[in-house]
Order: sequence, then structure tokens, then C-alpha cells
Amino acid sequence: MASADIVVGGVAHGRPYLQDYFTNANRELKKDAQQDYHLEYAMENSTHTIIEFTRELHTCDINDKSITDSTVRVIWAYHREDAEAGPMYHDSNRGTKSLRLLNPEKTSVLSTALPYFDLVNQDVPIPNKDTTYWCQMFKIPVFQEKHHVIKVEPVIQKGHESLVHHILLYQCSSNFNDSVLASGHECYHPNMPDAFLTCETVIFAWAIGGEGFSYPPHVGLSLGTALDPHYVLLEVHYDNPTYKEGLIDNSGLRLFYTMDIRKYDAGVIEAGLWVSLFHTIPPGMPEFQSEGHCTLECLEEALETEKPSGIHVFAVLLHAHLAGRGIRLRHFRKGKEVKLLAYDDDFDFNFQEFQYLKEEQTILPGDNLITECRYSTKDRAEMTWGGLSTRNEMCLSYLLYYPRINLTRCASIPDIMEQLQFIGVKEIYRPVTTWPFIIKSPKQYKNLSFMDAMNKFKWTKKEGLSFNKLVLGLPVNVRCSKTDNAEWSIQGMTALPPDIERPYKAEPLVCGTSSSSSLHRDFSIKLLVCLLLLSCTLCTKCCNQNPVGLDNIF
Repeated sequence: MASADIVVGGVAHGRPYLQDYFTNANRELKKDAQQDYHLEYAMENSTHTIIEFTRELHTCDINDKSITDSTVRVIWAYHREDAEAGPMYHDSNRGTKSLRLLNPEKTSVLSTALPYFDLVNQDVPIPNKDTTYWCQMFKIPVFQEKHHVIKVEPVIQKGHESLVHHILLYQCSSNFNDSVLASGHECYHPNMPDAFLTCETVIFAWAIGGEGFSYPPHVGLSLGTALDPHYVLLEVHYDNPTYKEGLIDNSGLRLFYTMDIRKYDAGVIEAGLWVSLFHTIPPGMPEFQSEGHCTLECLEEALETEKPSGIHVFAVLLHAHLAGRGIRLRHFRKGKEVKLLAYDDDFDFNFQEFQYLKEEQTILPGDNLITECRYSTKDRAEMTWGGLSTRNEMCLSYLLYYPRINLTRCASIPDIMEQLQFIGVKEIYRPVTTWPFIIKSPKQYKNLSFMDAMNKFKWTKKEGLSFNKLVLGLPVNVRCSKTDNAEWSIQGMTALPPDIERPYKAEPLVCGTSSSSSLHRDFSIKLLVCLLLLSCTLCTKCCNQNPVGLDNIF
């Protein structure tokens, strides 16, 4: 718990207490001279100790961590005995959970009798390898009239919470019969059924750590019309780094729907870096930045054709893998950067959920978006490549928006030849007949693939920084795809990264001086409830085993 912001409290002999502590870089526990946590309520009975407390989001105390929209790693611990004089060591009575404290679910209360259907795999054998993508087609229930899906929940087999890394739901061609439902298959495999190749349009995404997602009251995922999916593809990414054998999985998604039609149909746009080996990150880098561009050329063509007045984004899912440390989705209009669409400066690979935007943001023709990912490879000895494995990397944003238009992917790939020239490659064999392609000269790289050549290069931190600067300025190949597996005319063109005339400047953090404002009180209450639920939920089993109560809670 190095550099942690800690609150210690309990109820001793009927008297509640609460104190603010911190740990320095050496993990030494220190009492904070500025006490910023405030006890609101405390009680104790034969099985539980409950403490409610509040704190300003930004205290301007160097020993307190500001509470932002980014992920917060909460560590809880308790001692079995009262300790008025100070905290005692918790031994094994501890746990951890990643939370996004300022990301409340924006939804009205849904009926408990809401109808639903499941798209769930049946007895999928998981190979004893680190990464498996499994694809299974499903037929959507036949509706005689339009319906809206208004909530989606993951259905994860008990015990497989860390095995199921993410789930994507794709819309497929309607020109099939039910024979395509026969059996599942590994995705991205040479023997994958041709029918799977028609499934390119993402209509929902879930990732590890996320819970159910409810659409706003005016938006829903449309089913039952000619434009809506008749068949869908469920893609499940299984992460099995310990190569466990004999795993059988039955996980998927549950979709709740209604006949009470909402005003708008929701769509999903995948933005960022096209997943490919052209996404390269050198080894040994404490920090490296990659950018994926949803270019103004793509948004100009698609939006001018489909919706000149623009689309409205209401939620975003940011996605990277194990080297990811932070992700930002930046938004530009006419050379000026406007407010970030979404960000997570403390990205946790094992906690990825949709962020509800506090205010919907409009994307207009001619805007452009940059998915900016920050990585650390300081513990890696070889290059990290874009790819499907969690040991590979991704840099993606999934934008939930309305009204639905004919655009499913707006991404980019950086030019590869200038990356190779950086390490001294002069020439490759042409025509390209192998993948990865083979280098012709100079001599030290002759007959090597570009992957082998990149790994052979002697990377230093200085070289890595120079390479990062180069990559961020390279021309990019535009990916601009329609929902029906067609492409906008701009697909495949080369574009330059935008020239940012006026970067966005966030408002400075305001130190909390008053707790009377409605905004502060709203966030304070949510923080209080989250922490209360964390202690109660995670400690219930411990409480039941410990009838004297949780008398010293960190």
C-alpha cells in the first residue's frame, strides 16, 4: 500500500472514532496533519461494525488522492480487536476492488418483471493456451413489431470471472438460415465458417470488471425491424495465462427488452487503433504513447451522408490490455480541442466498464477523435505488438451514441515503412508474398521478418523516446467501415494526424472549502455509499465468522 490515502476508524467501547492516515513511498504509516475525512455515522452490534464518512473530492492535501473519473483502487482491511491508540496490523483480513466512484448508473428503476433472452455459450471447451477467442452465432427471437433492448447484463459462469476477459456482440448478415447456428468455432482461425466473416458491426461490448449496462430513458437497442439483426455473433475472449486444462464455459449476455419504444435507436462506433502488428511498442519503456485516429475525413463523409446535424455520445468503453496505464478519448473541432469524451488515467486491465457521460456530447461532420493510450513496458525484454492476446496490446474506444447511422468503425493504422526505417531497414522483398513480410537489406536484417528485426534492434530509453515521437507524427491509413460490411469511399486513404492549434485546458481543481453545494453533496453521498457497500459486502463472510465485529476498519 505504498503512497496510499488511508482512513482508519472503528467503534471502541461504544465510542466511534475516525482518523486520516497515509503511507509514504516506503509504506510507512503516518497520521495526516490535515484531517480531511469526516465521520457521519457509526454503529456496532454483535456481527458488524458500520462506519459512514465523507470527504471532499479535491482536498489540496498532498497526502490525499483526488477523486476523479479515473479508476480508484480501494483496499480494505480490518483487525478483530478495538485499537483506540492506532491501527493494528490486519494480517490476512484484507481485500481489494477497483471502482469508478463518479460513474453512477444513469437509469430509472426498471421493472423486475422485464422480459429478457440469453445469448449464452453451451459447454465451450477452453484450450490450455493463454488466449482463445470463441465465436458462436445466435438467432434473435422473432418479434412481430419493433422492440428496444434497454439493459444488458453479463452472464458469467461462477468461478470464471477472471477467465472471461471480454464479450463483443456483432450484427451479422440476414441472408442465412438456421444452419449457421450449428456449432461455435475459434474466431480468427483459418477454418472459421464463412458466415462469421459477415459479422462486422459491434452492437454491444462488455469487458472484465464491468456490470450490467442500462441505456438512458430516451435510447434503446432496436430489434424487430428490417434494419435490425436477425442473427448475431457472440465473441468471447478467454484469458487463460496459467494454461489450465479441462475448462468448460457457459458464459454470455442477457438482454432485457420492452415494447415501450424509446425515441432513439442506439449505435456503437469502434474507434482507435486498428488491431494489427503495425501497432508497435518498444521494450523497457516506463511510458509510451500510442494514438488511434477517427479522422475528420471519415466522420465528414459518414455524417454528411447520414446525419449532418451530428450524433450524440452518451457512454464510452475504453479498452487496452496488460501494458495499458491510461486511456483518453480526445475530441477536436476545427483545430480546437473540446472537452474529453472519456478518460481513465489509472487504467486497470481487470476493471473495464462503460463510462456514462455526465453530459451527452455531439459529434459533427468534420470533427475528429483520437484514442490516446499510455503504456508501460519497463518489465518486457521484447517488442509488444498490437494483437488479440492480453500480452499483445489494443487501443480502442467503443462509443455508444444515437441516432444510429451507417458507421461501425472509424480507426487508423500507422505507416509501417517509416517505423522500419527508424531501425535502419533499407528494403523489403517485393512483391510481398509472406506475412509478416521479409526484409531484403541491410545485411544485419537480411531475410528477417520485420518483427524479428524490431526485436533485434538494441532499444534504449532514448531510442524509445525518439521512436515514440516519430510514430505519433506518422501518416495513418484510414479505416472507415459501414454496418453492412461495406466501406465508405474514404477507406484506405492516407491522412496526417491533426494539427492541434488549441489544445483543451481543463479547469483547475478547486479545493473543497464548503460542503453545502448540491454538486459536492451529491458526490459525497455516492462516495459514502460506495465505501459503505464495499465494507459491508466484502466483509459479510468475515463478519459472520467473527461475532465480535469488525472493530478496526481501514
